[in-house]
Amino acid sequence: MGLTSRVRDEKAHRLASDAATWFDREAALGEFRDARLGESFRMLLQQIGGDIGQSIPVVCQDWANTKAAYPFFSNERVSEADILSGHLESTRELIAAAKGPVLSCMIRPNSPIKGSARI
Repeated sequence: MGLTSRVRDEKAHRLASDAATWFDREAALGEFRDARLGESFRMLLQQIGGDIGQSIPVVCQDWANTKAAYPFFSNERVSEADILSGHLESTRELIAAAKGPVLSCMIRPNSPIKGSARI
């Protein structure tokens, strides 16, 4: 299931050495059952990341991209763990590379805090 560790590590190393964007890096570290799902996710991340907080039709900008986005999210072969795997691995690497204290913020599913944060 997903990319082997060696292939994922090689891809992540290549992206780290290139001037890759955050969505390229997180998509590369993600583990999908099919490489095509990983590429679809990377394109969706690029679109969503360009206008965070907007609806899928707004960020996709045209009908073809919008039609492609919804089946990806409803695909039975794509799980929440698949989608979050690249982000969590990227966060682990960033924290490991930090030379000082790290402030991390995590929003839990089903959290009573909706749309606001408490410190």
